[in-house]
Amino acid sequence: MAELDMNQYMGAFLDEAGDNLAHLNELLLSAEQNQSDMNIINEIFRVAHTFKGMSATMGFQAMATLTHSMEDLLGLVRSGTLLLTSDDVDVLFKCLDTLTAMVDAIRNGGGDQDVESDELIKVLHMRRDNPGVQEAAPKPAPAVKKADSPVKTATPKDGGDLTDLADIADLTEQEKDWITSATGAGMLVYELKVTLEESCMLRAARAYMVVTVVGDNGDIIKAEPSVEDLEKEAFERSFTLYVASSNPLKTFTSQIMKIGEIAEVKGTEVSQQNEAPKAEKAEQNAPEKPKPKADVAPQPAAAEHKAQHQVGSRTVRVDIGRLDKLMNLVGELVIGRARIERLVQESRLKAFQEPLSQLGRISADIQELVTKLRMVPVSMVFDRLPRLVRDLSRQMSKDIQLVVEGAETELDRTVIDEIGDPMVHLLRNSLDHGIEGPDEREANGKPRQGTITVAAYQEGNGVIIEVRDDGAGIDTARVKKKAVERGIITQEQAVSLSESEAVQLVMLPGFSTADKVTDLSGRGVGTDAVKSKVESLGGQFMMYSKFGAGTRVVIRLPLTLAIVLALLIRVGDETYAISLENVEETLLVHKKDIKFVHGTPVTTVRGEILPLSDLSEIINMPGERPENEENPVVVVRVGRDRSRVGFLVDSFVGQQEIVIKPLGKLLLKVRGIAGATILGDGNVALILDAASL
Repeated sequence: MAELDMNQYMGAFLDEAGDNLAHLNELLLSAEQNQSDMNIINEIFRVAHTFKGMSATMGFQAMATLTHSMEDLLGLVRSGTLLLTSDDVDVLFKCLDTLTAMVDAIRNGGGDQDVESDELIKVLHMRRDNPGVQEAAPKPAPAVKKADSPVKTATPKDGGDLTDLADIADLTEQEKDWITSATGAGMLVYELKVTLEESCMLRAARAYMVVTVVGDNGDIIKAEPSVEDLEKEAFERSFTLYVASSNPLKTFTSQIMKIGEIAEVKGTEVSQQNEAPKAEKAEQNAPEKPKPKADVAPQPAAAEHKAQHQVGSRTVRVDIGRLDKLMNLVGELVIGRARIERLVQESRLKAFQEPLSQLGRISADIQELVTKLRMVPVSMVFDRLPRLVRDLSRQMSKDIQLVVEGAETELDRTVIDEIGDPMVHLLRNSLDHGIEGPDEREANGKPRQGTITVAAYQEGNGVIIEVRDDGAGIDTARVKKKAVERGIITQEQAVSLSESEAVQLVMLPGFSTADKVTDLSGRGVGTDAVKSKVESLGGQFMMYSKFGAGTRVVIRLPLTLAIVLALLIRVGDETYAISLENVEETLLVHKKDIKFVHGTPVTTVRGEILPLSDLSEIINMPGERPENEENPVVVVRVGRDRSRVGFLVDSFVGQQEIVIKPLGKLLLKVRGIAGATILGDGNVALILDAASL
């Protein structure tokens, strides 16, 4: 294809490449734990083969060559010639990292050749050429047998000729290697020579239809002339395709002959020198083309492929930018609906109530649908973590298992994109500071293997993410000592601090208990940044720890950042919004029920003491609060222990769906303000951040 045409498929290629690389990562982790499981090895080979074909089709030769070298190594494992070792898995992981770097380079406008891979290929070839003597090792039964496998001998011979691979002059050495790999994987390789009728006027269109049919039933290794030339009609009447497939040859010949203006299809199976003749060969000269409605039953494999293709076509990839724009438009729709509702209420026009109610239902359905479109499972983040634990635990000589729970829990894509780095940091903290070495754990009466658990679950209108370990926990005495040494607190304050309060010191900017700087920690940049990131997303960050028993970090995140249900309140002449996610209840507290304890106003609610804070004082609202017999109070839960606080306000306005608009750079770090929204009357209201207040 022309270069311009290939650019049309670049986005799809990068998406598919990302999916395949993520799948390879999971499979390699499984293979390391089950090195003799041929099902896993076969799946790795299949994904690598698919990735190679995609890369070669897009013209990324360095990527295809590296993947082909991986196939060579995996082919020996499949045949039982080589027993997979941990060193082999390390090499395959390096290949995966290199392929990932190549994809990133392409995504950033470069090419796969920008990433060095020659040394890695040499290592793979050395291992391939020197598999070692493994006679004593039991050979695992491969999923697809060679030579005497019934896959290749099930169909009786039809007396046709075989094409010897060595006799095909128009194949490069790499293409011959690919054919060898395909046959070694139990696939059949066919040479299909297609001739069009002399009267054919649209040769390029007919060639395209043939390529499509062949590609639907197998992997095209080469086209002669090239696909670009076929598209440009730079050929006479005939062209040749080499295809690898598990389907019988007649699947290709019969389906190609269904295409109009095809004069002849000659199909032969490609064999290799000194190899037993393959079972199936066919040559079809078609003096009479089958009728378009001929009753030709599709082969099971082809039918299955078609069914899979039809199912797959029900999903499409959508650029996140388009979803962002769609969500912005839905936000404007919500604002417009609120303004219309307000106008109808003020004008008291009953005729508008029914259509307005219908508009409300429709816009609510659209909002819910768009929100769901943006929801993705947290596995997008969690899937990165097993590899991180594997690499770092080996680096630190620790025995650590990772347990992942609730990976199917969904969050808004924007939130997912933002929490990736914080999750990696929390895990690195557990690996470095939390989990002890095997000998130390054993001496303390613990299992030699440490456990880190990452869990996600939905709670109300938010999602909880936990990272917990059974490691050493936080030594609060050491934390207090470091805080005193750095002048953060005095010695007297350190003595009066509770254990839970001391734990919170580790979240101060620049605080670190590490004696030396390592690749993982000790720079004083970490937990405070994670906490700030979580709070910037409208979430809450809490940490619990017990010395000697482990640490637990709890992150509470909103499901979506765009549209939330909020409580509108008035303080002075201004209207403010508080997300209902943080509001527990609203009260009217009589003036006589407000008492003062150590100068702090409190009241009693159902037998519990509720501290009160005047919101006008917190946000520096000028003027004095009017003396009322009853004071409106908004009760919120904040902090690591979800403690209750009551905010005194002037009045309640009501509940409303609001669209969160980000503040400008000048107001971005104003304490207590999370954003702004446009109300139904067109005025702007600030959104209060209850946690920071």
